[in-house]
Amino acid sequence: MILFTDRIGTPEVGLQGAGVRDVECVYGGRHAMAEYSSTVEWNRSGATFTDNRYSRGHRWLFDGGVEVPASSSPHVVPPPLSIAAAVDPEEAFVASLSSCHMLWFLSIAASRGFVVDSYRDVAVGVLGKDESGNAAITAVTLRPEASFSGERLPRVEELAAMHEEAHERCFIARSVRTEAQCCPVSDARALHP
Repeated sequence: MILFTDRIGTPEVGLQGAGVRDVECVYGGRHAMAEYSSTVEWNRSGATFTDNRYSRGHRWLFDGGVEVPASSSPHVVPPPLSIAAAVDPEEAFVASLSSCHMLWFLSIAASRGFVVDSYRDVAVGVLGKDESGNAAITAVTLRPEASFSGERLPRVEELAAMHEEAHERCFIARSVRTEAQCCPVSDARALHP
C-alpha cells in the first residue's frame, strides 16, 4: 500500500494524480529521505500478446538521459522472446548490490587515507527457492578486488573492516531479504602483513 498525507498530516490512501494536489508521499509510515525514480517502457509492436509469445524487450530510462535496453532473463524466458544482450531485472538486482557496496567502500577508503586506483567486482546472484518455495534471488556473492597505491596501503584486517563497514552501510543490502555476502579478492601487492 502507498500512503499519502496532505500538508496537515491527514493520511489518505490513493494514487497521486487525478486531482490529488499538494500531496507529500509517506512510505512505511516514515517521510522519505530521498526519492529515486525510473521509467520502464514496453510496446507490443504488433504481437498477438494473448498467445504469450511477445517480446520481453523493453527500456529503462533514468534521470540524466541514460537509457538501458532491458529484457526478461533468457534463463526464465528463452530467446527470441527475451533479448540476451539486454540487462534483465535479476542482473540489475545483483549489480545494484555490487555498486552500492563499491560506492561505500570507496568513500570509506578515502576517509581512512587509502588511495584506491581501481575496483572490480564479479558479483553472482543465485536464483533459487525461498522459505515459501517461491523463486527468488536467494543469495548474492560479491567478489570485490581493489588495487591501492600511495605510501599508506591497507593491511588485510583493514581491508576486511572496510568491506564489512561498506556492507553494513549499503542501503540496498539493508533493504533486501537476500543473503548478501562479501568475499574480497586480495591484491597481494597492496596488502601489508
